[in-house]
Amino acid sequence: MPGRLPPVNAQANRGCYVPRANLRDATIVFDLDGTLIDTAPDLTNALNDALIRRGHAAIPQATIRAAVGFGARVMIEEALRRAGAAEDIDEMLAEFLVHYEANIAAESRPFPGAVASLDTLAASGARLAICTNKREYLTRKLLEALGLQHYFKGIAGRDTFSVSKPDPGHLTQVIALAGGEPSRAVMVGDSDVDIATAKGARVPSILVSFGYAREALGELVPDVVINHFDELVPSAASILGASPGARRSN
Repeated sequence: MPGRLPPVNAQANRGCYVPRANLRDATIVFDLDGTLIDTAPDLTNALNDALIRRGHAAIPQATIRAAVGFGARVMIEEALRRAGAAEDIDEMLAEFLVHYEANIAAESRPFPGAVASLDTLAASGARLAICTNKREYLTRKLLEALGLQHYFKGIAGRDTFSVSKPDPGHLTQVIALAGGEPSRAVMVGDSDVDIATAKGARVPSILVSFGYAREALGELVPDVVINHFDELVPSAASILGASPGARRSN
């Protein structure tokens, strides 16, 4: 699309001034698991609880991380595929959810620099939102447990609307819920699901390199890749400053 930044590593933004005024009235939408919060330890513990109950061996966290962005059912299916086992997925999912809800923030923590970035974005006049394939009630429970819920004007889980990622409607509807417009929005995620959703919604994207994504994204290219949350604010401001919507409003 005209006006988009080429995909770059955000290190290029360090040492140069990017006006934070570009963030005013913008909507910054975050994926949750593997992007904003490192939830893999608690998700893996809940999955292993369900596996061990059925006599299967626990699996290492690293083997299931790439499935986190697709939701709990896919995590269970992937674990059973690796174990070469057949089980009742619905029963396992119910047990998984009971364990996970009871231990939702036992080990889960925001990634380094995430909270400081939320503070800066909010202080710069940006709206913040969550677009995740985690169920909405679990999303709200986790955010509340970590003291983060007050940052977000819109929160959408996989069951909030009639569609979920990678359907672009999941993103566009949560942007609207937050009071924003897709032309003044950025999606921040860690996986090909997030990038595909953003592209379908014609919203620029920032990929965090420290999340749970598979190494290869194929032909899905984010607008910017960041290696730490310290790089998020200047990267988002650069994208929004280069967008046609920003030029029209300035």
